[in-house]
Amino acid sequence: MKKSCERLGNGLVQYCYECTEYPCRRLKHLDKRYRTNYHMSMIENLDSIREQGMEQFLKREEEKWRCSECSGTISCHGGLCFKCGVEKLKAKKKGRYKWEA
Repeated sequence: MKKSCERLGNGLVQYCYECTEYPCRRLKHLDKRYRTNYHMSMIENLDSIREQGMEQFLKREEEKWRCSECSGTISCHGGLCFKCGVEKLKAKKKGRYKWEA
């Protein structure tokens, strides 16, 4: 977003929610893609940061993305743990992995 947003890029706002156009068209588009493909919402994340602060948000996200098998970190992009899910990723033909249904 920073590269495509003049306000973020020039440091006029630190977070999108500080902007008068929040949520803008670009953010809504990104949010829809992330909801569909990665089981997360950029807008919900930003709202949470605004309402509860960064520290609380990070604490909650750390729990949310912790692997139940090894306590590693799960990737939001593929739903695999960076520690114990690597073999599953390597087994895919094109080296890509998407969330399982």
